[in-house]
Amino acid sequence: MHPIILDLIVFTLLIAVELLYFRVANHYNIIDKPNQRSSHTRITLRGGGVIFYFGALAYFITYGGAYPWFILGLTLITLISFADDVRSISQGIRLLFHFSAMALMFFELGLFSMPLWVMVLALILSTGIINAYNFMDGINGITGGYSLVVLIALGYINCCEVGFTDPALIRMLIAAVLVFNIFNFRKKAKCFAGDVGSVGIAFSVLFLIGQLLIASGDLSYIILLVVYGVDSVLTIIHRVLLRENIGLPHRKHLYQIMANELKIPHVFVSLAYMLVQGVVLMGFFMIQPEFHYYYLAASILLLSYLYIKFMRRYFHLHVY
Repeated sequence: MHPIILDLIVFTLLIAVELLYFRVANHYNIIDKPNQRSSHTRITLRGGGVIFYFGALAYFITYGGAYPWFILGLTLITLISFADDVRSISQGIRLLFHFSAMALMFFELGLFSMPLWVMVLALILSTGIINAYNFMDGINGITGGYSLVVLIALGYINCCEVGFTDPALIRMLIAAVLVFNIFNFRKKAKCFAGDVGSVGIAFSVLFLIGQLLIASGDLSYIILLVVYGVDSVLTIIHRVLLRENIGLPHRKHLYQIMANELKIPHVFVSLAYMLVQGVVLMGFFMIQPEFHYYYLAASILLLSYLYIKFMRRYFHLHVY
């Protein structure tokens, strides 16, 4: 079967799966109730991001069971995240599942044959990226929109710069993200990603970036997540300076100030994050590889400057 026809069939099936999940979520009252730290005001179905898992599973089934350890790890982290969306799970159990899932992904990537310091660095980066993705999932469209930009960029790199993975996996994940965006990337979202979505897509993107870094040996490709990274790291530093417990929920991310205090529509804020990440990546692709690290450093410094300038001007409006 032609790949385009297969992709269209999978896309249609993913829409059907998402609609079926909505019926299940309605029946079992899997909802997100707004509170003082939320950026939404309507009760909305939670866990629509489970479709990201089914996108990866569709690839696994239709393309001969490739990357089985990654899929098994994704299954573990999806199950515990979905369970946590339905009923709060203890941190110890969550960590056990998360570390087990990452161990399976590391095995798929072949990291266990590398030096110990590489394993430790990979674990720190993986934990940080997954948590950053989860923290950034707070307004309509941001998780699906940002992930779409990153996946398209990964598809371009895989096609035109460094072949590092099966392109079908990227296509299936893009299909799942597009399905989710149909129901989330709008003014009144039909569903939220939930932990199952934000953690699941983070794990999948992490696997792809891991493959890319190993194949290319170029760590500057972490620029694929530079916007999320700068926002997350500087927000943590800001909260530490405010002597807050960084483990507690909050509304101090830049995107939250834009959506909550400045009343900018969620969709526009999400589009802004997509645009900035997209522009940064286009510049990265245009320069010579020997300048990649300089460009990464310059991007981090510029985004950090813009973040600090924005917070100095608007943070006083913050309520919670």
